Amino acid sequence: MSIGNSPEDDRPSIEDDRSSIEDDRPSIGRALQQARVDAGLTVDEVSGSTRVRIPIVHAIEQDDFSRCGGDVYARGHIRTLARAVGLDADALVAQYDDEHGGRPAPTPAAPLFEAERIRPEARRPNWTAAMVAAIVAVVGFVGFTLFNGGNGNGGSTDVAGGSTPAATKPAKPAPTKPVDPKPDPSDSAIAAVPQDQVTVALTAKDRKSWISAKDHNGRLLFDGLLEKGESKTFTDKEKIELVLGDAGAMQLFVNGKEVGDKFQPGQVERLTYTKGDPEVG
Repeated sequence: MSIGNSPEDDRPSIEDDRSSIEDDRPSIGRALQQARVDAGLTVDEVSGSTRVRIPIVHAIEQDDFSRCGGDVYARGHIRTLARAVGLDADALVAQYDDEHGGRPAPTPAAPLFEAERIRPEARRPNWTAAMVAAIVAVVGFVGFTLFNGGNGNGGSTDVAGGSTPAATKPAKPAPTKPVDPKPDPSDSAIAAVPQDQVTVALTAKDRKSWISAKDHNGRLLFDGLLEKGESKTFTDKEKIELVLGDAGAMQLFVNGKEVGDKFQPGQVERLTYTKGDPEVG
């Protein structure tokens, strides 16, 4: 029997086969560059579609990952570029982990949970207590104001004895402007009138009547119905021409003098008056 190694000892191990296969695969940068060329893409086109800057794309294709800013960013760039050129992103990221010491160990969840649990909770303001304090302060201020208002001299008020409230000064009534009595038409008619013009005053004393009045140029001053009790006054520098539909219903003053009752009820009169004593034309 031979004491040497058995034939099985000469067979390559699984670890050796895996190491040999890994050694035969191209580098990450070479694989990305070859896939980009095969896809007919330029570096500018890949950079534009992936938003990875052109210098970083060139560096990764040269297997220089120092410009990525760390392993986390390097893995992200590799995954993005692999998808853009049609490669298996997970395989390239795994290759990167094998070549650069593997993925970082995840942070245990328990310490984080413990840290969150022992973190002191922020104290919320006690709004209820603040509101109660504010109400008490307002009530106290109102009570103090009322108490001092009831005792104007500053002394204490004897509630049992019934203090005499201070007599309030009655409000002085506002003076009312006396209403001027409406002057009688005759009073206003005989009042002083200008001597350099003609003044005619009409009052529908008994009933309503239609009247018309014109100045010396024939301009119409009034043409309408004068209701009972209404008055009209006309002035002109030369003359006033009147037409009275019911002369007997009118009270007439000319230049401050009353024209006597010369007209009959229902009588239509055409009159003309000038300066000076009343004269009928």
